Amino acid sequence: MKVAAIQMVSGISLEHNLTQAHELLDQARHAGAELAVLPEYFCFMGARDADKLLIAETPGLGKVQDFLSDTARELQMWIVGGTVPLATDDPSHAANASLAYDPSGRCVARYDKIHLFRFHDGQQGYDEAAVLKAGERPVAFTLTDHAGHDWRVGMSVCYDLRFPELYRQLQADILLVPAAFTYVTGQAHWEVLLRARAIENQAYVVAAAQSGTHENGRRTWGQSLVVDPWGVVLAQQATGPGVVLAELDPVHLAQIRQRLPALQHRRL
Repeated sequence: MKVAAIQMVSGISLEHNLTQAHELLDQARHAGAELAVLPEYFCFMGARDADKLLIAETPGLGKVQDFLSDTARELQMWIVGGTVPLATDDPSHAANASLAYDPSGRCVARYDKIHLFRFHDGQQGYDEAAVLKAGERPVAFTLTDHAGHDWRVGMSVCYDLRFPELYRQLQADILLVPAAFTYVTGQAHWEVLLRARAIENQAYVVAAAQSGTHENGRRTWGQSLVVDPWGVVLAQQATGPGVVLAELDPVHLAQIRQRLPALQHRRL
């Protein structure tokens, strides 16, 4: 099965972001991708963190959710909308939700980011908990590809990458990591963490990232990539908008798990 990690440099215009996302998804479909993953905040990178509350949608209803559903149906492709701000029962906090749609346009899974990023290096600082409500449970779904093979797909978002216990619980064949890693933390840790999650879970990893300097002044690392279960980077793009394509092979996955049955050897 061919997959695509979509890399973007999202800005403050919702319309422009959705137009860019559609163009990249269309490229992925024409290249043969059955699954495409958009980055975290693909639809909106506001001037300030609280701006995402202004576009937070009611679950199941809204422009961005309609876009994801309609585009999945139009392109006949599985699409994971990196993250979408969804309203919660607290108007001062939104959920940072990753939404998966099947080729019929049906939303088959919703994962709310569990681990909220906080970072300060003396020059720049972030505290997602100021406007986001943390999720509470891991989420995975089953994707049946054109060849009839079932894949268990585990969902995560950005900062979740630093918490390996989440990925153990997912017990997935494919791990998704839509992200907007900062330039500083991405340069230091992004690739090594992704390869570690692939190796220790003997799973494919599809990581779709924001990449570049955004209108709000934030700089994201990029390097969207796909990693195989042995930790080999199959494809990647350093910076700028683009489509990172790779082929996932269920036979290769099974061979690695059979050759080195580490997942069966767990004691804790």
